[in-house]
Amino acid sequence: MHFLEMDMRLTLQTDYALRVLMYLAANQSSLVTIADTSRKFGISRNHLMKIAHVLGTRGYIETVRGRSGGMRLAKPAREINIGRLTRDMENDSAFLECFPGGQGNCLITPSCRLKGLMSAALEAFYSSLDQHTLAGLTEGNSRLADLLMENAA
Repeated sequence: MHFLEMDMRLTLQTDYALRVLMYLAANQSSLVTIADTSRKFGISRNHLMKIAHVLGTRGYIETVRGRSGGMRLAKPAREINIGRLTRDMENDSAFLECFPGGQGNCLITPSCRLKGLMSAALEAFYSSLDQHTLAGLTEGNSRLADLLMENAA
């Protein structure tokens, strides 16, 4: 694939983490279970358990065990920065082979200027995300609330 044909994609882990957090933000008055979330988004329970674990260890959510257990936001939605979350979830993804975490087998790495160009583009991407919080995605968004409220089908 030619580098100009590449399309930047977040991992499914980041996509699902954002969905989980928006779901929790829309349902702040109650605990939300993995089973509820799995049904709502059509995502496997096992995969969501892994996402919840990562979100919990990174301080985005709290989990409550037991029969009446579930998940909830660990801090206010206005304190959850989308750029920081994305960096946290994408931390082991190499954007290019020569980036940290990549294979590092590219023949032209010693003289290539692409890494600098892509580094600047990636930083601009994250800088843009840094301007937004979970609250900005969810608060006052009645259509989203209608879709994500626990009682909604």
